[in-house]
Amino acid sequence: MKKFDRITSNPAILGGQPTIRGMRLTVRRVVEALVLYPNWDDLRVEYPELEPEDIRQALEFAASNLDDKIIPFETA
Repeated sequence: MKKFDRITSNPAILGGQPTIRGMRLTVRRVVEALVLYPNWDDLRVEYPELEPEDIRQALEFAASNLDDKIIPFETA
């Protein structure tokens, strides 16, 4: 199993949601922010506390926790 040394979970911080280095910044928020700021430099202007390895691990952590299942989509 991959070691995520920058992803932490503490019941006293945001109810135990996975966060970046114990900050009040969740993995989910980092992934959502990447939609608005796909350029990592722009993201880091908005969140200067983030380091490139934080972003990389947030993406890898999120991807590793996705369920492999088929989601049907209707086509136009």
